[in-house]
Amino acid sequence: MSVKSQRGPVAEMPVRRFDPVALVDLVIILAVLVGVKQSVLSFSYLYAGPASTFSAMLVATLLLRRRGLGWKDLGLRWPENWWKTVGLTLFSMALFIAATQLMQLFADAFFEDVGTSGRFDHIEGNLAAYIGIMLLVWTHGSFFEELLFRAFVIDRTSKAFGGSGKAEIGAALFSSIFFGYRHYYYQGMHGALITGAGGFAFAMLYLWFGRKNIMPLIFAHGIFNSLGQTFRFLGIRD
Repeated sequence: MSVKSQRGPVAEMPVRRFDPVALVDLVIILAVLVGVKQSVLSFSYLYAGPASTFSAMLVATLLLRRRGLGWKDLGLRWPENWWKTVGLTLFSMALFIAATQLMQLFADAFFEDVGTSGRFDHIEGNLAAYIGIMLLVWTHGSFFEELLFRAFVIDRTSKAFGGSGKAEIGAALFSSIFFGYRHYYYQGMHGALITGAGGFAFAMLYLWFGRKNIMPLIFAHGIFNSLGQTFRFLGIRD
C-alpha cells in the first residue's frame, strides 16, 4: 500500500531575468540626455542642461506609455499627508547635506573647487534673470532631474538587470555616477563628486520610499536650488 505525500506541489521561486526592453529604454534616455546637452553646449552654456532634460522628459513619457506605465507608477503622486511629506522632505535634506559634506572632505583633498564656473554669475542683482532661473529650478532642476535621474534611470536599470536587491543598489549607484557626470562640465571633478554623493543619498531614499513617493525628493531638490540661486541674486557668497 503506497503512502501519498500530503504536501502540495513545491512553489517555485520566481526567476529574475534580464529585461532587454528596460535596457533599451535606459539607453535611449541616456543617449537623449548626453546627445542634446552636448549639442546645445556649443552655443549655450546655461541652457544645455535644461534643454536635455526637457527633451528626455518628452521621450521618457512616450516610452512609459508604450509600456502601459506613467510617472505615477514611478512615484509621482500628489501627497496624501502633507505633514508626512514635510517630514520626509526635511529628512531628505538632512541626509543630502550629510552625504555631500562627507564627500567634500575627500573632494577638497584631491580636486580644486571651481564652484559653478561663472555659469550663474549673471543672476546677481538681476531680477529678470533670477525669475527666469527660478522657473528652471522648479522644472528642470527639481521635477525633471528627480523624475529622470532617480525614478526613470533607477527603475529601468533595476528592471533591466533582474530587479533584485543587488540590482536596485547597483541602479542607485549608476544613477548617482551619471548624475555627478552631468554636473562635471561646469563644476569640475570636485563638484561632480559632491553632486554624485548627494544623488546617491536621494537614490537610496527613493528606494526606501518604495519607489512610490518621489515628491519629498522633488521638494528638497527644489528648496536647495532655490536657496542657492537666491543667495546668488542677493550677492551672498560662501
